[in-house]
This record gives sequence, C-alpha cells and structure tokens, in this order.
Amino acid sequence: MGYAARHAVATIVDDVSSPTDEILHGVESDLEEQADPVRATKEKAYLHSASTHLGVSVPALHRIARSTSRGLSRPTMLEVAVRLWDEPVPPVHERRFVAADILANRSELLTPADVPLLERMVRESGTWAIVDTLAPRVLGPIVEQHPDEMADVLDAWAADSDRWLRRSVVLAHLPSLRAGRGNWPRFTRYADGLLADKEFFVAKAIGWVLRDTARRRPDLVLNWVEPRMSRMQRVTAREVVKPYPAGVQKRLMAAHGVPAAG
Repeated sequence: MGYAARHAVATIVDDVSSPTDEILHGVESDLEEQADPVRATKEKAYLHSASTHLGVSVPALHRIARSTSRGLSRPTMLEVAVRLWDEPVPPVHERRFVAADILANRSELLTPADVPLLERMVRESGTWAIVDTLAPRVLGPIVEQHPDEMADVLDAWAADSDRWLRRSVVLAHLPSLRAGRGNWPRFTRYADGLLADKEFFVAKAIGWVLRDTARRRPDLVLNWVEPRMSRMQRVTAREVVKPYPAGVQKRLMAAHGVPAAG
C-alpha cells in the first residue's frame, strides 16, 4: 500500500480506550488488509472523486460493514458511523461507504431525528456510489415508517439545489415500490415535479424507480408515464420502457419523440 493510502487508515491510537475505538480499529485493519492501490487509482478516476481511495472492493466493504454492524446499540452505531464519516480529513471513500452501509444494515434503529445527520452525509457524499446506499436503504425505511413526519423534509429536498438530495427523494421510494408496496401517489408527485430536471443523476433515478415498479405493476406505471413521455428526459424514458414488450416500447418512445432502443 502506498504512503497516502496507509496514512488515510492509520488513525488508530496506541491505547484503545473505548468500545468505539476498538470497533474503528477493526474496520481500519480490515480496510488496510483489503486495500489495492491500482484499483484505488482507477476507482478515484472513474468516480471523479475528491476523496482518498484505498481500492477496497464493494463486496469486501459490504462484508466489513455487515460484520461491524452486528449487535451495535443505537448510540454506538451512530458514533461509529459519524467517526468513520468524519475522520480523517480529507475523507476516505471506503470509510464513508462502510459508515453508510452500517446505517443501512441497522436502519430499524433510525428515526426522523436522525435526518439532519443523513442530510449532511448526502450533501457531503459527492457520489452516487454512497448516495445509492443512503437514499434507498437508510432514508427509505424512515420515509416508509414515518410518512407524515418526513413529508416536509422530502418537499424541501425535492426543491433543493443539491442534486444528491433531489436524487435521494426519488430513490427513497425505490425499495417499497419495487416490493409492490409504497406510496405511489407521493412518489409520482415528486417524479412529476422533477421530470424536467436536466440533472442526469436525478433523471436516471426517476427512470430507475418507474422501471422497477413496472416489473410488478406494469399497468399502473404505463397509465402514468404514457401521457408524460414527451416531458421526460431521454435517460428517464429509456429506463421506463425496459419492462414492456417491444410494441409498447415503440409506442412510448414515439410519444417521447425518439426512436426506441434497438
């Protein structure tokens, strides 16, 4: 491992003085063991990332987070996640990934009181590679379990200039809608308001949720999207049509104004 990567994980104090320190020590050791400088360079370039990268694979990060999150109390879980996220400076991508994954693995412990922390993480993430854990797997369960308390939060995020907050509003509805549950009227209210959003990561997210919802409830989605095809960004439209037969795809893409994908 190169000096920069080794320095990024070497935040361990000599004398482990608390359970949280011990947990962080374990995460740091696991990350150091799995680090790959060649992969780190490629990944940093691919993600256009300003963070330090260690080159740990996503499956390995999931294993580390899963092992770390087992049995944590709510206070310890939050402390571990925050310290992984905030330390060191500049941030380390893999530490932040593990922090988000720990929160996702123990999302049953989270409440609307944790949304300010989640909002900070989304704003600071700077990449879909972390937002796409935070939004569906952390924010999503809170939204589904506390719909009334979260309504104003989602309204504010949907109107925010931060593209990752807007993407999060959309993806927060993905798990429940994909499973055949979810609040379809609420999701489509946000989706309708964001159809003209030219930000790729927002438009792609809308198409993603519509596509996955259509796999279980094709008629529900078709009835909503067909009169709106002309208003969609192209990336949204191309995702939306994927679950449908060729004839329906052709009709929808004609309504959008471009040829159907071959």
